[in-house]
Amino acid sequence: MTRHPARPRSGPLARPRLPRRNRPHPLHRLRPAVAVLAAVAALLLPLTTATTAHADPVSTCAPQGTIPVAGGEYTLQANEWNSTAQQCVTYSSGTAWSLGTANFNLPTNGAPATYPSLFKGCHWGDCTPNSGMPIQISKLGSAVSSWSTVQPASGAYDVAYDLWINSTPTTAGQPDGTEIMIWLNSRGGVQPFGGKSGTSAAAGHNWDVWTGRQTSWKIISYVLQGGGTSVSNLDVKALIDDAVGRGSVDPAHYLIDAEAGFEVWQGGQGLATTGFSFSASAAGSGGTGSDTQAPTAPGGLNVTGTTATSVSLGWSPATDNVGVTAYDVYRGGALVGTTAGRSYTDSGLTAATAYTYTVKARDAAGNTSAASAPVTATTSGGSNGGGGNGCSASYTVSNDWGSGFTADVTVANRGTSATRSWTVSWTYPGSQRVTNSWNATVAQTGAAVTAASLAYNGALAPSAETHFGFQGTYSGGNAVPVLTCTAT
Repeated sequence: MTRHPARPRSGPLARPRLPRRNRPHPLHRLRPAVAVLAAVAALLLPLTTATTAHADPVSTCAPQGTIPVAGGEYTLQANEWNSTAQQCVTYSSGTAWSLGTANFNLPTNGAPATYPSLFKGCHWGDCTPNSGMPIQISKLGSAVSSWSTVQPASGAYDVAYDLWINSTPTTAGQPDGTEIMIWLNSRGGVQPFGGKSGTSAAAGHNWDVWTGRQTSWKIISYVLQGGGTSVSNLDVKALIDDAVGRGSVDPAHYLIDAEAGFEVWQGGQGLATTGFSFSASAAGSGGTGSDTQAPTAPGGLNVTGTTATSVSLGWSPATDNVGVTAYDVYRGGALVGTTAGRSYTDSGLTAATAYTYTVKARDAAGNTSAASAPVTATTSGGSNGGGGNGCSASYTVSNDWGSGFTADVTVANRGTSATRSWTVSWTYPGSQRVTNSWNATVAQTGAAVTAASLAYNGALAPSAETHFGFQGTYSGGNAVPVLTCTAT
């Protein structure tokens, strides 16, 4: 399950989405099992998926890095929420991706280290466009998926879908309804959260059914008897209907997010998806119904902070007859980002340069509001740091659930020679407190925070970048601070 730190990106332990992205992930799970999983060939026919060509493979080694897939229809999320070990995911083409660097070694009686996965819908406020979701469960007409995988013979992991159901059409944090997991296979003795409560023949396959409850949501898992490496046209709605019949899903709630990937405790390198598709629609329609009313335009767009390479924005919420699911941020008329929250940091900018922004609201049916009133921001003048080792840092709030958040920081070498180490510092304007971090040593005294490089990411060639991130809590506002970066 995805663990987002509370989000604790997207998991039975919930992490918030560290994490859907992720994504606080105090989530799952699991107890060791002694069952030996039979190696099983593909369950059905090979997958047929759209083949959106990509010129070259694209990789991310950031714990909460994301890559748009198949023209943005899906998002590939690294979603490493319970480990600091190196992990890299690589997108090749179509919907194919692989776990290229992974050598985890966690005990199988606790939470997994990571859940790299594709998702469609709104995952901890990070939404893919035109997903067809949210859909009220009582109005769900169809939900179908195909998935083919490559599964190494060693390690401890599961191969699983993670479907999130919420009481309202949208949420920027931990969903409060039900988490439905569909396990195609597993290795190394891992088991689902909760306990085995029965069996099912839904969707034309035989499943063991496990049920349990986290603090604020239910979990039901369908474990394919005998295991498998692929499914073709799996009737996901039949499994959801089965969960409704067992009392695990409230039909008045909404399907908001569908994910498919690998929860890994040990090993992981070589796990791959070679093809994936997921589609859902409301009964009597090819989408989410007859909603044609656009949201109101967001108000109060303002600049909350700038650095030499970034601009941070905030705005007031838009309203909609059903519900706003996302905000699209435009720089000079070009779309630069999408978020389910009401703040965004645009990074990778040029120092001492003016940029003009607008924001539009979007609902689940794809109706888009008029643009907000524009606002202009000017980046500060140049990177800091002395000699030939100047560096810059940009700060992005990747998830925000009202009382906590996940932030990602990009550190770039702006000098003419390689760095040996770097330090990023800032002072929070509000009550923010850092609770945990990865890829840097982060310390906080009062409102002042310092993040120092680790042994493996302090050396940066000219123009090279690295990333670190952290989770935090706050009350009141969550304004983005101004960062200072120094390098040796």
